[in-house]
Amino acid sequence: METGPDGSAVPTPDAGAVSRPGASSGENTAPPSPAGAVAVAERPAPETGVVRGVAEHIGKRPPTYPPHPRAKPSMRSGDRLAALTPDILLDGITVGRLTALGVSVRGDSHRWHGHCRQDSMAIARIGPPDSEMLVLAVADGVSSAGRSHVASQDLVYQTLSNLDAEAESLHRGLRERDEPQLNGLANKIIGQAVGELRPKWRAQAGDRYEDRDHASTLHVLLVPVQEAVRERLLLSVGDGGLRVCRGGAWTRGDHESEPTPLLDPRTAALPGSYDTVETLLFSSSPADVLMLATDGVTGPLHQEREFADKLAGHWGRGEIPAPSDFLWQAQLRAKSYDDDRTVVCLWERRPGDAD
Repeated sequence: METGPDGSAVPTPDAGAVSRPGASSGENTAPPSPAGAVAVAERPAPETGVVRGVAEHIGKRPPTYPPHPRAKPSMRSGDRLAALTPDILLDGITVGRLTALGVSVRGDSHRWHGHCRQDSMAIARIGPPDSEMLVLAVADGVSSAGRSHVASQDLVYQTLSNLDAEAESLHRGLRERDEPQLNGLANKIIGQAVGELRPKWRAQAGDRYEDRDHASTLHVLLVPVQEAVRERLLLSVGDGGLRVCRGGAWTRGDHESEPTPLLDPRTAALPGSYDTVETLLFSSSPADVLMLATDGVTGPLHQEREFADKLAGHWGRGEIPAPSDFLWQAQLRAKSYDDDRTVVCLWERRPGDAD
């Protein structure tokens, strides 16, 4: 047994593993048939391929925390959202040639201490048919902020609602590559979201309300559904963000490839600890895999070469994984990286690719 940060015992990944009855002994452990039951010949179980089991890890030793969900907040804790927030959120969509898969997983540390997942995400379609866009969004509630799980979810949903209201203007700006207009719209939309949410948060917190208790990062990627429009728009506040897998290697969303400095614990965050919404207008090719993620993924991606190579191998070779495989791949573990992790990947099928 190892010990966690608080000195309590932490079972190793193999400790407490659940074995299927009879799986290794060959014994027939099925309960006896009830009296009078008609015997039915058993059929062999169909081959289902390899069972994934516990997520992989990089390095010689697995992380200290166990690789499975533990306690969650109780409904009697006074925080119903925390109690009802799922440990894992999995989503996906295919629109035309675009396919997106996303997963948000509670971090090992939050699982161990019984805290809820503070990350949030969304995949949605916005705009009318002639200006339709696919929107990917991820948000990371700052761990030290007591209501950050509320803020991350609210900011994602409110921002997407406001983006939909401005969809035609955003689509026109993308077609015309009008960076000043797009930057202005981005700051207006997120500023409005903050302005609409603050009264709600104040009502929930009463006299105890402070912006810092609702601190969250936010990253949003807009991708026109029309194949002829190659421009994409990234809106960002805080760490994490966009990475591109091109030729089997990851680059930053701004296509810079310089080494990333050591992670800075300080980060810009909504609603109050930011100066502006950073925007990036860029073009992508069908061969690019676009990944939007919180720092639970971008951190080890920058710092651990093996982690980056494994994810590039999973997602950057032209094959789109099944949702269950994507979930398993996204849970690749790395020692010392125990935060929530949220990642959404976007693939574009090329002419000739199988449907």
